Amino acid sequence: MKIPPEDFRWYAAFHDEGNHPHVHMMAWSAKPNQAYLSKDGIRQIKSTLTNQIFRQELLHVYEQKNKSRDELVSEARKATLELAKAMREMTCIHPEAEQMIWDLSRQLGQVGSKKTYGYLPKPMKKLVDEIVDQMARLPTVDACYQTWWELQCQVENYYSEDKKRIRPPLSRQKEFRQIKNAVIKEAEHIRMNRISFEDAEMQDDGEQISVYDVSYACQDLQSIANDDSFPLDERDEAAEQLEQLAEDGDAYAQYFIGTAYRDGGLLIPDTAKARKLLEHAAEQGLDAAQYVLGKLYLSDDADVHDPAKGIYWLKRSADNGNDHAAYRLGKEYLSGKNVSKDTSTAAEYLRQAANNGNAYAQYLLGKLTLMGEGIPKDMDAAYKWFAAARDNGHGCAEFFMKRMERGEQEPPSVLLSATRLLYHMGNIFRDNAPAPAANGVQIDRKRLQRLREKRVALGHKPDDHELEQQQGFSMKFHM
Repeated sequence: MKIPPEDFRWYAAFHDEGNHPHVHMMAWSAKPNQAYLSKDGIRQIKSTLTNQIFRQELLHVYEQKNKSRDELVSEARKATLELAKAMREMTCIHPEAEQMIWDLSRQLGQVGSKKTYGYLPKPMKKLVDEIVDQMARLPTVDACYQTWWELQCQVENYYSEDKKRIRPPLSRQKEFRQIKNAVIKEAEHIRMNRISFEDAEMQDDGEQISVYDVSYACQDLQSIANDDSFPLDERDEAAEQLEQLAEDGDAYAQYFIGTAYRDGGLLIPDTAKARKLLEHAAEQGLDAAQYVLGKLYLSDDADVHDPAKGIYWLKRSADNGNDHAAYRLGKEYLSGKNVSKDTSTAAEYLRQAANNGNAYAQYLLGKLTLMGEGIPKDMDAAYKWFAAARDNGHGCAEFFMKRMERGEQEPPSVLLSATRLLYHMGNIFRDNAPAPAANGVQIDRKRLQRLREKRVALGHKPDDHELEQQQGFSMKFHM
């Protein structure tokens, strides 16, 4: 009311009428027109007085409301995560958004400062907002945003009386500001002509070996050490005997124990021991060991990181017929992260893997042929590579086939821009899903992100921790 205490006047009368006790109250200022109460102000006073006067009587109501709120949050979280997962897994044909992202990519070349939303000039910010709202028209995005919005409204209604809330456009929703920078990131991806790989779901069979080449003794020990149903002491004993076989020069035992030290579980993780054992197996010509060793040297682990050795062992593995090593080399020569970028060399390694049925190499070759990167541009050949990749199970290959059938000529990075942005949006919605009710040890978002990054670095999928976490560890040897 903003009335000075010396000017404040009030009278009140309490009526105890059976089951309807109530208070009549008058409040005013001694100075006319000094202050007044709006309907909303009266509502707030009533709410405050009621909560204070009947606090004890309302405790049971509060408990029920909290329980209902937790149930609501739990259900909304499940729905949001399911919708976010669908967003990350789908391909998206959205020419309007793609064209806008392409326009933004060309404009970003004029920005000399940081390429984030806060540093962009107003016209570019407006374009970013328009892209966000264009993507929000997609049914999956709209459904996910609506689920989130309804939850927010209902939770807020537990703490204040119902009032009409209008859902703002997604571009104006502060909780999802990250989407704007995801748009800029995707546009910059196009401007820099970076090649994306779309292989997050790839099953890495390059570490598999044929059991027919493994001795019976080694197979038996590996089977026991890897079987959770055996007592821990028997598994430990099997692992010790397997290590003895490795010391005696058995390449497969060296490989099994080396990967076990790399992954941890029954054995304490030790990258130095893993490297030593894998090197012994690799030097004996085991292509899977050469492949694993190459990846280990290319990892971000400071104790073993050595790009030159990583590329060397991947080449040895590819020369021995490991298609996944050839595919990885193709990616390395395309990205230029650990070796000088060379699209022609990349195409050679990709063709080696593609000719042996590697769907991801076939898909990448389709994109390179469509662009004319490292190999001559050939629309018919590109279509055939995409068709082969589709037939071998690549989820994005048919997406390009449909775009080519429609006669679209844009670069692959532009055609994929809406799909990639949808993937980023799915992650952002996932990360902003309502937090589960507080039970046990809680973890803040920044630390959770660091743990996610660490898990990804160890080879886990980005979201395989979203469901119920498994307790403890187990030793998993590769066969």
